[in-house]
Amino acid sequence: MNIQVLKKVGFILFVIPLLWFIIHTTIIVTDGLNDELAGVDIAVVLGNKVELDGQPSNRLKARLDKSIELYEEGFFKYILVSGGIGKEGFDEAKVMKEYLVNKGIPSEIIIEDNNGYNSFMTAENTKAIMKELKIESVMVISQYFHITRTKLAFSKLGFKNVYAAHAEIFEYRDFYSIIREFPAYYKYIFK
Repeated sequence: MNIQVLKKVGFILFVIPLLWFIIHTTIIVTDGLNDELAGVDIAVVLGNKVELDGQPSNRLKARLDKSIELYEEGFFKYILVSGGIGKEGFDEAKVMKEYLVNKGIPSEIIIEDNNGYNSFMTAENTKAIMKELKIESVMVISQYFHITRTKLAFSKLGFKNVYAAHAEIFEYRDFYSIIREFPAYYKYIFK
């Protein structure tokens, strides 16, 4: 093979994955920004960082605020807050519930999932909780870049219709998160 052929092959091997990344990432962002709202039994708010002072991070507040807004509009009866114990030492689900209660959401409609350490675990735990409550329909609430992978996790566990709403927040670190979602999505496909 001559050098020109090797250059062309190398160029093609670079461009095709790059184009696939761009197309897939565009789909993830578009899907996440287009809320799929419907009346459901339960909303699942995915956890995120709790600050060192025990307060939800801005990202987490935005997710919780979205759940408050949609609850007040009558989209669901229950709110499941899902998270684990972060490196800061706080139980995300407990902090999330406390935040919602302080904002006027009735304590009895908030269910804690203290073992939602990732989106797939949240989906597994949600399935068990919904079976116990004898309810069927679900809406996930997270940040826009996280919605597509979360819906995939729920779908892989047999959820028929997974509705979604995104938290209304944008941060510069979203660029990193969007890039991270590309390999994370394919990891979930083969899970």
